Amino acid sequence: MAIGACLCSCGGSQKEVYKDSTAPVKDRVEDLLKRMTLEEKVGQMNQFVGVEHIKANSAVMTEEELKNNTANAFYPGFTEKDIEKWTEEGLIGSFLHVLTIEEANYLQSLAMKSRLQIPIIFGIDAIHGNANAPDNTVYPTNINLACSFDTLMAYKIARQTAKEMRAMNMHWTFNPNVEVARDARWGRVGETYGEDPYLVTLLGVQSVKGYQGDLNGNEDVLACIKHFVGGSEPINGTNGSPTDLSERTLREVFFPPFEAGVKAGAMSLMTAHNELNGIPCHSNEWLMQDILRGEWNFPGFVVSDWMDIEHIHDLHATAENLKEAFYQSIMGGMDMHMHGIHWNEMVVELVREGRIPESRIDESVRRILDIKFRLGLFEQPYADEAETMKVRLCDEHRATALESARNGIVLLKNDGVLPLDASRYKKILVTGINADDQNILGDWSAPEKDENVTTILEGLKMIAPDTQFDFVDQGWDPRNMDPKKVAEAAVRAKSADLNIVVAGEYMMRFRWNDRTDGEDTDRSDLDLVGLQNELIEKVAASGKPTILILVNGRPLGVQWAAENLPAIVEAWAPGMYGGQAVAEILYGKVNPSAKLAITIPHSVGQLQMIYNHKPSQYFHPYAAGKPSTPLYPFGHGLSYTTYKYDDLKLAQKEITKDGTVDVSVKVTNTGDRDGVEIVQLYIRDKFSSVTRPVKELKDFARVSLKAGESQVVNFKITPDKLAFYDKKMKKIVEPGEFIVMVGASSDDKDLLKDSFFVK
Repeated sequence: MAIGACLCSCGGSQKEVYKDSTAPVKDRVEDLLKRMTLEEKVGQMNQFVGVEHIKANSAVMTEEELKNNTANAFYPGFTEKDIEKWTEEGLIGSFLHVLTIEEANYLQSLAMKSRLQIPIIFGIDAIHGNANAPDNTVYPTNINLACSFDTLMAYKIARQTAKEMRAMNMHWTFNPNVEVARDARWGRVGETYGEDPYLVTLLGVQSVKGYQGDLNGNEDVLACIKHFVGGSEPINGTNGSPTDLSERTLREVFFPPFEAGVKAGAMSLMTAHNELNGIPCHSNEWLMQDILRGEWNFPGFVVSDWMDIEHIHDLHATAENLKEAFYQSIMGGMDMHMHGIHWNEMVVELVREGRIPESRIDESVRRILDIKFRLGLFEQPYADEAETMKVRLCDEHRATALESARNGIVLLKNDGVLPLDASRYKKILVTGINADDQNILGDWSAPEKDENVTTILEGLKMIAPDTQFDFVDQGWDPRNMDPKKVAEAAVRAKSADLNIVVAGEYMMRFRWNDRTDGEDTDRSDLDLVGLQNELIEKVAASGKPTILILVNGRPLGVQWAAENLPAIVEAWAPGMYGGQAVAEILYGKVNPSAKLAITIPHSVGQLQMIYNHKPSQYFHPYAAGKPSTPLYPFGHGLSYTTYKYDDLKLAQKEITKDGTVDVSVKVTNTGDRDGVEIVQLYIRDKFSSVTRPVKELKDFARVSLKAGESQVVNFKITPDKLAFYDKKMKKIVEPGEFIVMVGASSDDKDLLKDSFFVK
């Protein structure tokens, strides 16, 4: 009787509501779910890397090398033929590391041969554009975007990225990374929006909205807020190492961007590599169930990070075997496994044994199927190979990549040498590892066709065609610089009118083991690697003006350069048109406007170095070595014009706990160039029942001002900007005095101050 019922429901004799595009999504999900075998359900919860990825890596890697590699993968004992067979059997729900439209369409065609024809959802690390796949627009990295303080640009980039992804049959981006980066040693800083929870929250929300749209069309993709939570403040600065954070710090610093992302509609979330306070995030019921679903009512699905469920067993050792790791993760709240074999068989066994209720599996599968229906994958499982390049790398997207690069490059120091006068500097030496390399694309980027990337050297030649640029190539690898090339640059610098050294880190993933920055590339110091400092010092010893341009993802402690060079430009990883943007700024074609979204310390010994620290953090200064102040503070960034702040006014000097305060300040462009100033508002609770930061960013505005123009900038302080968690972890607004600070950076010398009282 039971067998007959199964055949009836699974064999398709009933009306196939799930194939009816006019039926409500909920009805389609339930109809499909009741037709699925347990094996098919568990398969929907499993993800694999693509077959081309398997072919490439199995050909060059051993099984032993695979164990500690988190970028490459294959499945020892299984071939791509096995993966293809499982896809045809409907036992795989998702793929990642599929990098071409041809492979995506091919794998989808295999899924269409399965019994129920459930389409694959393709995920990809489209972090700053769909840059991990070739022939897509490469925008500046997230840290660049954060330095522009441009929330509208965040939406625009995400929207354009979604269109390019769908044009190559990609449906799900593992972005935005809304971790709050508070340790510069950590290699993934450049993937984040910096150190401030408020700024990270706003940029994350706009990115979610840009990616997902209405989440019902063929130009929308699924956003994934990650990594939940705390991996950006690891105890030793390395990716995936333990994190110990109080609940107060979690709720005040790390949770807000995630909670806001959920409220903005993000329908997937990725848990973090690390353990949090002794519990691996991938089996952490408090995070996934109590907070995410219980407090925030998250309706989407949770996906693991790369092999991190396996690490519950083989790394964290809180599960005695792999099967137990799967059990802990699923019962903790996990919905999808990234990635690989054994999941299907072991999870099915766990259900058959009665340890995991099938109803728990159904919960996860409902969430996954819901997204597949909403994205229209059942009606449109393929992308058009003839039309794909009409969207990808289109003129509109290229223009956005250039505009965002211009807006995200920070002028750290300028003693008057910039902008460059082409009539004065006829011969310029250009050198350094990042002067003429695609490394400006940043982490999570595949190599692009040369015609689609403007390096810094190429940008200089484009913007100043009559200048003689003398290039001394230092190679791309900072670890293996040639002392003879350094010496050559030092000699040739003497005959130049001006020198430009383009230094920093190396981030390109196709040379995984040679990188000095990016995912799983953490540092025990913040110095320039290799002979780069020697190069800078020897070139500067020529006596000619020397400019340093940095291309990197994390803050670097370039103290010697800050003390001895006339100009420093922090370009971060400015994307495919970064070279043009840098050159335009150097020559004054573009007036720099970006401000640091993360503090730059003098050295690693100052860490933790954040602007929103507690009052006692620097009660005792360091006895020797570096000062207790940063090399460059959060919010710092210079312009070729000057701005004056005055007439700070608070319309209300006393309010109730649910009242608001209107703040205004007059900003005047006192220079002779038009510019954009990023006006920043900070608040401090002067006395409070628990310690509060010395200042917290609570609002900002990008203000365009013509030379000589003044503008009154208005802000509104609402109760949510004053609230904090009291001794009993209740969020309240306490009575007392609040200090308002408005100005050009977080540095006290740049801020006007006033205060008001909450009764």
